[in-house]
Formats: sequence, structure tokens, C-alpha cells
Amino acid sequence: MARLSGLQREVLSLYRKCLREIRKKPVDSRSNFKSYARAEFNKHLSVSKKDFNAIEYLLRKGARQLEMYSSPGIRNIR
Repeated sequence: MARLSGLQREVLSLYRKCLREIRKKPVDSRSNFKSYARAEFNKHLSVSKKDFNAIEYLLRKGARQLEMYSSPGIRNIR
């Protein structure tokens, strides 16, 4: 397997953090959170590996969303 670049590692790290936070949510809403996270990552699959500005922007946006959705007050997502 090829070695991953720094940005690729950051994207994987963000995805793993999302999955960890999903485990803290109520059991009945975990599938909604998981499908939302997967859809958000799949939405941006077409971004070029060399488009560093877009990737960094999406990482910042994802981190903000993760912080917001990891709040204990948010119990479900649609």
C-alpha cells in the first residue's frame, strides 16, 4: 500500500473522529449520523488530491461540523 500524504492522513483522522463521536450518540440515531457522515465524505470524492486549498477548507468545515454535532444536546440528525 502506498504511503499517505499529510492531508490524506488528516482526512482519515477526521473520519475516524466522526465515527468515534457517533458511538456516543443514542443507539436509535447512530445510523442517521453514520449515513450523514458517509454522505458528506462521499459528496467530495471528486475533489482533486492536488487541490490543497479545497481540501484544507473542507477539513476545517468538517471539524466545525463535528464539534457542533458532538454536542450532547444534539441527539439525532436527518
